[in-house]
Amino acid sequence: MKIAPSILSADFAALGDAIARVEAGGADQIHVDVMDGHFVPNLTLGPPVIESIRKRTRLPLDIHLMIEEPERYIDTYVRAGADLVTVHVEACRHVQRALSQIREAGAKPGLALNPATPPSVTEYVLDDLDLVLVMSVNPGFGGQAFIPTTYAKVRHLRGLVGQRPIDLSIDGGVGPANAGALAKAGADVLVAGTAIFGAADPSQAVRKLRDASEVLK
Repeated sequence: MKIAPSILSADFAALGDAIARVEAGGADQIHVDVMDGHFVPNLTLGPPVIESIRKRTRLPLDIHLMIEEPERYIDTYVRAGADLVTVHVEACRHVQRALSQIREAGAKPGLALNPATPPSVTEYVLDDLDLVLVMSVNPGFGGQAFIPTTYAKVRHLRGLVGQRPIDLSIDGGVGPANAGALAKAGADVLVAGTAIFGAADPSQAVRKLRDASEVLK
């Protein structure tokens, strides 16, 4: 299981320290939510912050573009330091083209699905993907409650993916209480914000989440 702390829930005034703490705890990658105030009702950070984060960690950066017309900004975020770029199927008019653009820019392509979006939308682009991100809350804000139908969705996607080298990542309301069940359903990556950065010791919280993901396997 890969653990991907989501810095949306970190203290932005001490972002470098927050990243260092989760890196020390064994985090596998850093999840960065980019929001435009249109596709989702919130505004977050942009390329200059990504460039600063890139200088502070060697961990892979998964840039989650929760924005309209993500194709316009893919190259910019890859240049800023993204290792993975995840776009929303709901925001892309030409999904396969966007995924190809990410790979051609030098990053791994991911595709995010909102809670009401069926797994079947991935069927004809699976060979273009390195990651499928299942939103287990409606995107836009941290700290929301996990949507239980996510388990069935992950199992469905696990069957569609088969033996392809595609990670199934879960984002939203993830914590020790559901980590084991998500692993059992077929998740490969757990994205967690509040469960990690809301803890007294984020480093320990990373280890706790990983341990919890092993319980039901």
